[in-house]
Amino acid sequence: FFIFVFSFAELERKIRANDREYNLSFKYATNAIKTSKYNFFTFLPLNLFEQFQRIANAYFLFLLVLQVIPQISSLSWFTTVVPLILVLTVTAAKDATDDINRHRSDNRVNNRKVQVLIDRKLRSEKWMNVQVGDIIKLENNQFVTADLLLLSSSEPLNLVYIETAELDGETNLKVRQALPVTGDLGDDIEKLADFNGETVNTHAHTQFFHLFLLFLQIFGFLAFMCSVLAIGNYIWEKNEGSQFTVFLPRLEDDPAFSSFLTFWSYVIILNTVVPISLYVSVEIIRLGNSFYIDWDRKMYYAHNDTPAEARTTTLNEELGQIKYVFSDKTGTLTQNIMIFNKCTINGKCYGDVYDYTGQRLEINEVNTVDFSFNPLADSRFVFHDHSLVEAVKLENTEVHAFFRLLALCHTVMAEEKKEGELFYQAQSPDEGALVTAARNFGFVFRSRTPDSISIVEMGKQCNYELLAILDFNNVRKRMSVIVRSPEGKLSLYCKGADTIIYERLHQSCSKLMDVTTEHLNEFAGDGLRTLALAYKDLDEEYFNQWIQRHHEANTALEDREDKLDQLYEEIEKDLLLLGATAIEDKLQDGVPQTIEQLSKADIKIWVLTGDKQETAENIGYSCNLLREEMNDVFIISGNSLEDVQQELRSEEILD
Repeated sequence: FFIFVFSFAELERKIRANDREYNLSFKYATNAIKTSKYNFFTFLPLNLFEQFQRIANAYFLFLLVLQVIPQISSLSWFTTVVPLILVLTVTAAKDATDDINRHRSDNRVNNRKVQVLIDRKLRSEKWMNVQVGDIIKLENNQFVTADLLLLSSSEPLNLVYIETAELDGETNLKVRQALPVTGDLGDDIEKLADFNGETVNTHAHTQFFHLFLLFLQIFGFLAFMCSVLAIGNYIWEKNEGSQFTVFLPRLEDDPAFSSFLTFWSYVIILNTVVPISLYVSVEIIRLGNSFYIDWDRKMYYAHNDTPAEARTTTLNEELGQIKYVFSDKTGTLTQNIMIFNKCTINGKCYGDVYDYTGQRLEINEVNTVDFSFNPLADSRFVFHDHSLVEAVKLENTEVHAFFRLLALCHTVMAEEKKEGELFYQAQSPDEGALVTAARNFGFVFRSRTPDSISIVEMGKQCNYELLAILDFNNVRKRMSVIVRSPEGKLSLYCKGADTIIYERLHQSCSKLMDVTTEHLNEFAGDGLRTLALAYKDLDEEYFNQWIQRHHEANTALEDREDKLDQLYEEIEKDLLLLGATAIEDKLQDGVPQTIEQLSKADIKIWVLTGDKQETAENIGYSCNLLREEMNDVFIISGNSLEDVQQELRSEEILD
């Protein structure tokens, strides 16, 4: 259940739940989405106003005015009005078609239904009729068309997962958690109807550019010619014009006024210098190119039966102006489908398969591991190194601890529709791949509640008390959980970037760290995504003190994040290294060829990734961003603008 919180421009916004009359007094915006520009009544005036803002159309309208003045007009006004009307009509038809498509898209979104709590009952309402402060009920896989504040969730820990695939191209699930004070509301309609919470918030055209320049040059040339001819007329009138009146009498005999009229007369006569038909040609070309994009077989994705769709006729020329492409790696260049590929545990590397001579075998030459000993294994999981399964079966202590960590240290949600059929919902594909790997090797994450995690260890049901989750973020680059085992032992399990984990290891791990680093470099050289795993056992007395301070920091009204970070830093030290994982995220089909074609078009491509440097380089060569013929590839490792500039100067890139 949620309460709406919209973004407004006011310095202070007050919103009260379940009180439409109160919220309406602030005249907040409605929830209707409108991307269209016109309606039936405003189309003609607005469209004509927009069209006459174009310099060529304004010029021909001005020309039409000149042609109705008898003293300077030498051509019939029909010669201007007919092509002008044709251009306006063609353009208006194109704009109307685009706007109709926008109306259809708006209607699809606005007319989606959602359950809203009104007068103590859940009623089906259109999204466009939802108002600020309404409490709504969302169900699984339902579209969200508003800014929301989470009140409670049916999932453990009051968590919800939001897929933002339509926004950024990735299919990662973003996690959100309700506040404890509202999480207890649950799905009790009476409690929700009585909820009267209040929030107070305080907070402080390129596609025509080149064509426009062309018309400016044409108008400049036209003005120059008309000025030269007007000056010539003035000179002729001054010297010869008085004698010419014998043959052609006229009322005025002022050479200056005559040259002024002549200037505008030549503007009319030379109107063909400005090619108004060019607009018609350009609009037709735009329309044709948009059809070519829709019909392009090479842009058809057969897997999802999805053709390309040009939603605007100007798309082709907008694409033609691109000079730089800035791309994320995960989910954009790659498939965002993570596969557990290799790992290193206690200094031993698993994943590669060797023959009796020590030569590494190709994966397609080796039989896959048989996981039939595990009735809860995922049949889609594939692994080729049989020695890892043997280590699990032989109850190797470090191997068991490794997979136990993977089964406990995560925020994955498990759904079991039938007995033994588990489906995982993960905040990121990495987490899903790691938990699935642990599942197949005998450590099956089964379910979780706000204060416990249930796993199956080699066929034995185990319930761990979940005492704290130390969240992952882009600064920490790690996450940890603190759990109590069924035997009563307190442990902290941590996974994260190897450089971050290494800084927090106990000094006794130095030799193991050196061996693991070698393995990590090998994994990175293969283009794999790596994570280091570590743990520590906790003293009961110390933990009781720490958890009390954690509660105080977690409920602090000021500097909450800083206080929590300090506590996390305090407890995440002197860790013992277990090993590291290596996950493969394959490139999408056609990525190398696409980047090669973009490079031939002299488009500069930048790719952003959070991987290790070796992994990033390997991916660069795999996707043709870097090529073997590039002899001057160099690394810039500065941490500030000045450092980067200095390194570029040293490479003679900057003058």
